[in-house]
Amino acid sequence: MPLALLALAVGAFGIGTTEFVIMGVLPQVADDFGVTVPTAGWLVTGYALGVVLGAPLLTVLGTKVSRKKMLMFLMGLFVVGNVLSAVAPVFGLMLAGRIVASLAHGAFFGIGSVVAADLVAPHRRASAISLMFMGLTVANVVGVPGGTYLGQAAGWRTTFAAVAALGVVGLLGVARLVPEGGRPPAADVRAEFAAFRNPQVWLAMAMTVLGFGGVFAAITYVTPLATEVTGFAESSVTWLLVLFGLGMFFGNLAGGKLADRALMPLLFTTLAALSATLLVFTVTAHHKALTAVTLTLIGALGFATVPPLQKWVLDQASAAPTLASAANIGAFNLGNALAAWLGGLVISGGLGYTAPNWVGAILAASALLLSLLAARLDRRARRTGAVGPVVAGSGGPAAPGPAAEAEKAAQPASL
Repeated sequence: MPLALLALAVGAFGIGTTEFVIMGVLPQVADDFGVTVPTAGWLVTGYALGVVLGAPLLTVLGTKVSRKKMLMFLMGLFVVGNVLSAVAPVFGLMLAGRIVASLAHGAFFGIGSVVAADLVAPHRRASAISLMFMGLTVANVVGVPGGTYLGQAAGWRTTFAAVAALGVVGLLGVARLVPEGGRPPAADVRAEFAAFRNPQVWLAMAMTVLGFGGVFAAITYVTPLATEVTGFAESSVTWLLVLFGLGMFFGNLAGGKLADRALMPLLFTTLAALSATLLVFTVTAHHKALTAVTLTLIGALGFATVPPLQKWVLDQASAAPTLASAANIGAFNLGNALAAWLGGLVISGGLGYTAPNWVGAILAASALLLSLLAARLDRRARRTGAVGPVVAGSGGPAAPGPAAEAEKAAQPASL
């Protein structure tokens, strides 16, 4: 794999850390600014909404420059946002810093997915994407617990300063390791928006919202569930999140490798298994050991869907994939927000802290139905001859896409 993927993974690590570490230091931030914890929760909500809005906006604005330069700009924006968060004297400025940092999130992963796929041969594109996303999964195993501990020991501002330093490392890595490359000829605004004429792109994003939403319906409220239902001490929640992060790490890695061989069958299997696991979690949540195992499985199954979903979007929008790729990253965060809202509704309705698991199971099952529909439409299009790119595992040969042209250029940077 090209060494440039390491630079993308470092950037992903920093972004993943800043997205989730706020949950570990939220009470400290609330106390420091003199606001309630629910008010401080806007630092989470504002970030998610910033990703949804920033992904397509910055991607469109970046269509006139090379992808490498845009990635460098996004990492710079990420650094500025985290520095602003670290030094903010008032809550409003802290929120502004979070939003600034979030604007880089979706576009970085969207553009980074395209760059990662272009660095390798066609049959290794999903694996390359998963290696970039590995930075995000490692962030949940190392970055978030480490950032939480640092915040508890040295103050939450130190945590965000450290995340900003990670952003600087990612920026330098992109500048040094990612090949320059020219702007693709089709990378204009009209061409990018034209990709959304394909219903498969919308189906893929809907699958992302519902499938990943199923994961976050459960994980958003895991702390009160673990302490009030399962009986864990608050200090044990961090280790439960580490197990969840380990599941994410290995699920993402396996998903990348398997998606290159059988993309749609992998989606069918993981979404069905995720729905069943979330359903079972309503029972296993009453047992400590089973809760630990179930959370690990939810992380693994949830993130095993990330590479195939992202690759499906890239394949279906191959003529102009950048905006569609970034929009799909926004869809992940839209799923997070939707799942948190629905989970809060059922809890507020008096159904208990296990109720969000039912919500998650329904969301994942809905994503499974959409994936079956997408596969059926793909088969029908190929039978009638109105077929776009055909992906590995959907019944035909993998589309060559732009990766074939980039393969030779990527060889000097290979490990």
